[in-house]
Amino acid sequence: MNKDAQMRAAINQKLIETGERERLKELLRAKLIECGWKDQLKAHCKDNDFK
Repeated sequence: MNKDAQMRAAINQKLIETGERERLKELLRAKLIECGWKDQLKAHCKDNDFK
């Protein structure tokens, strides 16, 4: 495992241990919904015949 991968793994582990990872995921999800990203993505998929 290279140094970058080790650093990512250590940061991810710390985020999981502290519960910060879930908090950040929820914050990101809320912000994406707030700006309409989810609706735009659904429209894009429908327009381009993705299932």
